[in-house]
Amino acid sequence: MARLTRWCLRHRLVVVALWLAALAGAGAAVLSAGAVYSNDYGVTGTESVEARELLSEGFPQQAGDSGTVVWHADGGRGGGGDVTDRPVQHRMGEALDEIAELPGVAQVTGPYGAGAAGGRISDDGSTAYATVHFAEPAEDLDKAQVGAVVATARAAADDVDGLDVALGGAGVALTEGTTSHLSELVGVAAAAVVLLLAFGSLAAMLLPLVTALVSVGTAYLGTGLLGHAMALADFAPMLGTLIGLGVGIDYALFIVTRHRRGLKQGLPVAVAAERAVASAGRAVVFAGATVCIALMGMLVLRLDFLNGVAVASSLTVVLAVLASVTLLPSLLGAIGMRALSRRERARLAAGHTEAAEGGGGGRTARWSAFLERHPKLLGGVAAAVMAVLALPVLGLHLGTSDQGNGPATATTRQAYDMLSDGFGPGANGPLTLVAEIDGAPGKLAFDDLPDRLRGTKGVAAVTDATLNGSGDTGVITVVPETSPQARATSRLVERLRADVVPQATESSTLNVRVGGLTASYDDFATVILGKLPLFLGVVVALGSVLLLVAFRSIGIPVKAAVMNVLAVAGSFGVVIAVFQWGWGSGLLGLGGAGPIEPFLPVIMIAVLFGLSMDYQVFLVSRMYEEWRLTGDNRRAVRVGLAETGRVINSAAAIMIAVFGAFVLSGDRIIAMFGIGLAVAVALDAFVLRTLLVPALMHLLGGANWWLPGWLERRLPRFSIEPEPVPVPAAVPAAADGDSAADTAAGGLVPEQRGDVRTPGP
Repeated sequence: MARLTRWCLRHRLVVVALWLAALAGAGAAVLSAGAVYSNDYGVTGTESVEARELLSEGFPQQAGDSGTVVWHADGGRGGGGDVTDRPVQHRMGEALDEIAELPGVAQVTGPYGAGAAGGRISDDGSTAYATVHFAEPAEDLDKAQVGAVVATARAAADDVDGLDVALGGAGVALTEGTTSHLSELVGVAAAAVVLLLAFGSLAAMLLPLVTALVSVGTAYLGTGLLGHAMALADFAPMLGTLIGLGVGIDYALFIVTRHRRGLKQGLPVAVAAERAVASAGRAVVFAGATVCIALMGMLVLRLDFLNGVAVASSLTVVLAVLASVTLLPSLLGAIGMRALSRRERARLAAGHTEAAEGGGGGRTARWSAFLERHPKLLGGVAAAVMAVLALPVLGLHLGTSDQGNGPATATTRQAYDMLSDGFGPGANGPLTLVAEIDGAPGKLAFDDLPDRLRGTKGVAAVTDATLNGSGDTGVITVVPETSPQARATSRLVERLRADVVPQATESSTLNVRVGGLTASYDDFATVILGKLPLFLGVVVALGSVLLLVAFRSIGIPVKAAVMNVLAVAGSFGVVIAVFQWGWGSGLLGLGGAGPIEPFLPVIMIAVLFGLSMDYQVFLVSRMYEEWRLTGDNRRAVRVGLAETGRVINSAAAIMIAVFGAFVLSGDRIIAMFGIGLAVAVALDAFVLRTLLVPALMHLLGGANWWLPGWLERRLPRFSIEPEPVPVPAAVPAAADGDSAADTAAGGLVPEQRGDVRTPGP
């Protein structure tokens, strides 16, 4: 690590140029090849996917995405008292004909004319809808072509007074996607304020921001290219940005803090940077590795939808680590002594240097001493807080929020509400029964199936059986009484699959598969829940092994695993309260209450375990160093907390600001991640790592560091902290304009007490 740092310092212009070239190259590649994303939740082998594939083969005109045009007449000068009135029929019929001729549209089925389909006008005559079949799946649709459909349909409302028109569907939602980067800008601005308060130097404040922005920008552009090689969710770039900004700024913060400490001790710029990266940089690499391992743990689920998210997020973390140990030291060498504030440089020039290891004063030291005196009381309070916040997890409802959870101003939400009011909530998520028909007995059984379905509890309406041209595939649409995300709709899917359909087809060779929106979401959630214990076990086991090797203790990884679970449970409790119960979601512009996305627990567990390991590493590594020196557990815990508490709190404040700002993204899923991660970091830093963990370590005493002898002999040797190195003599502070090479002059002297600690046995 030291050798790499020296090279980066000597060739800092080359390092900066290479990073800028990587950023520009990624941008050029994306402009040339384009970014590809997919939101296909389907899991190969599930019944809903089989139904979709069979429908695409038998009815190719319905293979693409479908949208819905909904209109509601409410009286007025144009005669719009009823959707069957001539002015409404004429104008909407004209609009639907225009839409049918637009590029990207395969077919339009409406309530008027020769090709009209029944059941598309509400009983009170106030609402009607048409289905627009696009030629491509939602992820492949041209946004401009969908926008033309939306504009054509909504223009009809301007010509008939009292007529409201809205559009729904996954394709239409593409036109509502926000391209604003307000959330990133707010997060970076908040991080800048925290850094400026922590450093008191504009140059030092800019370094973590520049490092994070270059690495995250490169990763963001590179993520778009991953979609050409694997399935990649459209929220993957935003999620990667969220994670990358948080860890990138934090990693740079730890290194810059150590570098500034070296400068204030009187070390030359180059040597201070080398020592900072050789110590804090090793911890950064270790912490980044734990984050990547946790994220890549998602691969054990073997779900294409999550594989891309895991690789994209890991790529962002890897680039953040690389930038921290290459680009950052180059920039440290470039700014020289300006990493310190004017006041700090003046004190140094006057010959006032700091002790090698601080932590003897300040609020963190006083808090550490107070915690040492009252570990049971404060530990009990922390445990109670975590238990209360985790209670909502008992009522967790996994499902997929639909367009009914969107903001009231969105056309997709307006279409959802119109359909619910006119046709019942189930009209927004009809179930599709698709059958393979083999011979006359199968056709007779399929023709009789609608009558059996109409008598099923929870079914609001059933269409007649429809066969394709060759007669080998049939489809029936079932409209539930409840909304797509309701638990009752999920129970209806189970009832159809387990009882109704098998009983109706048992005397024939008819093979019927139940698909549709709710069925696909339920299948995805079932697969996720079935594999969640395996995933959790893999992530916990891998993280624990890393800590076991690094700290050579049984207690440290066990406590870390428990703390990580507590952080996840507490953050999920808050997410459930906000998004599932709707506490404040409307005020935040996040729409109404709804279920928690099935993939959210997996991704959040991976990210939170990785981020929690960061703080565990930075906190315990300093305690471990002191324990090896003195063998005094109380002193090790007290000194470790005192010397790392301030930087951990600053790092947490930055992460909270960055993650919390993503509530402004306008995307419900990203907002879930933002709130969940911000709460988890707050709990981890301010409740667990600075309260519950040290309290437990005080209570356990020397048992914290116990390791069986047989395991000690078999574990590989690995140290986060570097081996002791000679320390240069203090030299006069360089002027602002001096280069790093100039300030690095001076000989080496024997190690100074307190600056480098010799490991104990």
